Amino acid sequence: MKPISLSHYTATSCIGTGLSAMRAALAGGRGGLTPCAFETVDLDTWIGEVPDVDAVALPADLRHFDCRNNRLAWLGLQQDGFFDAIRLAAQTHGEQRVGVFLGTSTSGILDTELAYRERDAHNGKLPLSYNYRGSHNVFSVAEFVRTAAGLHGPAFVVSSACSSSAKVFAAAARMLQLGLIDAAVVGGVDSLCLTTLYGFNSLELTAPEACRPFDVARKGISIGEAAAFALLSRAPLAGGGPVRLLGYGESSDAHHMSSPHPEGRGARQAMAGALERAGLSADQIDYINLHGTGTPSNDAAEGKAVEALFGDRVAASSTKGATGHTLGAAGGLEAVICALALTDGLVPANVGLDTPDPGIHIRLQHQVEHRSVHHVLSNSFGFGGTNASLVFGQEVA
Repeated sequence: MKPISLSHYTATSCIGTGLSAMRAALAGGRGGLTPCAFETVDLDTWIGEVPDVDAVALPADLRHFDCRNNRLAWLGLQQDGFFDAIRLAAQTHGEQRVGVFLGTSTSGILDTELAYRERDAHNGKLPLSYNYRGSHNVFSVAEFVRTAAGLHGPAFVVSSACSSSAKVFAAAARMLQLGLIDAAVVGGVDSLCLTTLYGFNSLELTAPEACRPFDVARKGISIGEAAAFALLSRAPLAGGGPVRLLGYGESSDAHHMSSPHPEGRGARQAMAGALERAGLSADQIDYINLHGTGTPSNDAAEGKAVEALFGDRVAASSTKGATGHTLGAAGGLEAVICALALTDGLVPANVGLDTPDPGIHIRLQHQVEHRSVHHVLSNSFGFGGTNASLVFGQEVA
């Protein structure tokens, strides 16, 4: 495929609000996970919470979108000049030629959880203040961003579990190549809620400590939240950077409702597809951002898939030990981390890794490494085997 420019990008998670804070955390190999003290949750687990999200106030004309998820989105949009970049894209191409394609898993479901506590004692009705369309509705976050930026192009939300905000890069690339749009806001937003915390706990997938992807003693995931955005276009907008989306691959295991194919079949197909579309061989990849959730089965399956394509040559790490698993926002967050790896010459550490699982034969990155990085691959593999891999690189001067 023809390379697509990531003109601008930003991310906000528990390791930092905006790129400057994220750079510092990644360079220092620091994580942001803490023992869970979210809302009324009573679970022995660790989470990646973004501070002060509930203190964010939406503009008066956007208050009908008020919920934790959209407040997190608004906080993220204000970082690194990203909102201004969206407006520049609209001025350059026209408001109808800029798409909005975002990923999420639970959107603003926390508002529904809170509304159920306030049901009418006699008839069970939810409070009049509850607004499903502006909160719980999966499309809410895309409608919110589109409305806030004054855009009128195509918009949709992908909700395919953990691959959601990686798959939107592929969807936007197809629309750009078809000439349906000239630029696209992509990424993902997912915020903490009781449904995911108690839900993953009921599946016995949450860890009682900060998650430790690929470690022999790993015990499960740490759920986080994030807002991550990138502006895609055929050519860089003014002030844009050198990062390019070079290829994408998508696949479906169709193996099990929640577990991946044990040999990583779909994961391997997605990675191979991304390499083929990018016109690159496996030995041209300098770093792999692993999906790496910290669960025994997911890490083992991904390890087999990576080993089959790359052996143990390529430096690889899961950054979820630092950020937690941000679910529908994970693909977007990790795409931004890959962009920083390219521009900063940084190979992030696999935070939480003490003793690598001896059954996983890939080159796991124990420490942060500073060196030239030309091509990176990012993996996002979701429930039910919905897989997406992205390849990024830098424009050659």
